[in-house]
Amino acid sequence: MIVVGNEKGGSGKSTTAMHVAVALLKSGYTVATVDLDGRQLSLTRYVENRARWSRNSGVALQVPAHFHVPPARRESVTEAEGEEFRKLTDGLAEVESRHDFVVIDTPGSDTFLSRLAHRIADTLVTPMNDSFIDFDVLGRIDPVSYEILDVSQYATSVRDARRERRQADNAILDWVVVRNRMASITSRNEQRVASCLRNLSMKLGFRIADGISERVIFREFFPVGLTALDELDERTLGGRPTLSHLAARQEIRQLVAALRLPTDEMGRRRVEARQRYAQTIGQPIALPDIFVS
Repeated sequence: MIVVGNEKGGSGKSTTAMHVAVALLKSGYTVATVDLDGRQLSLTRYVENRARWSRNSGVALQVPAHFHVPPARRESVTEAEGEEFRKLTDGLAEVESRHDFVVIDTPGSDTFLSRLAHRIADTLVTPMNDSFIDFDVLGRIDPVSYEILDVSQYATSVRDARRERRQADNAILDWVVVRNRMASITSRNEQRVASCLRNLSMKLGFRIADGISERVIFREFFPVGLTALDELDERTLGGRPTLSHLAARQEIRQLVAALRLPTDEMGRRRVEARQRYAQTIGQPIALPDIFVS
């Protein structure tokens, strides 16, 4: 269960979710995608565009099984949340047993469904633009010394979700913060962002990965549902691929590798090791008899 979450919009969640899903499909896995942003439906549109373009062009594209949870309109918030909860759990029950991976895209705000998704995630991917505006979603910093003053509300909610997940089924949520829109030339500001992220990662226990740089081609992919991992030629692009297309493909491959998903023997061993570690948390340490009074 891969959840792409960040309470700030415009960080590249839907683009990241789609590329991760297609990467897994191309690796031979069965994949379902879920869109919990009932208003924007960016991932839903992406999947629809992909299926439509494939039919119209005659180019075979792998398309994930997909569903979205529309916002419920009821007299009370409790009734609305109950209906959304049922639609999500029914949808997951339908796809979870028949697919190797489920990729969930969440809205750029704090919603009931977003909080629920974070609590069922095995891997949480948090894309953020490489700036202190996006960093503020995770933590507060001193404007002079750049020291971490406090963690932000979203980071606190993720920490709570990890704690609840561990208590519920002894599973460890693997949290990966992905730096998007990184410039080709590193600036002083980017160095400071990177330093603050490293410091915060030690405090909150997330890993850091490089994501998607500021490339126009990622925005061009959306209307036709393509990704950087598809066969990019004159038939699909209407022209020859450029070095920027090749660089974008390499970025996505590096990102997927950095997520360390259980797609090979090493990844499966990591998951098993996390499960064993989670099972030992809270158990008393076995001491030799010499320490027993």
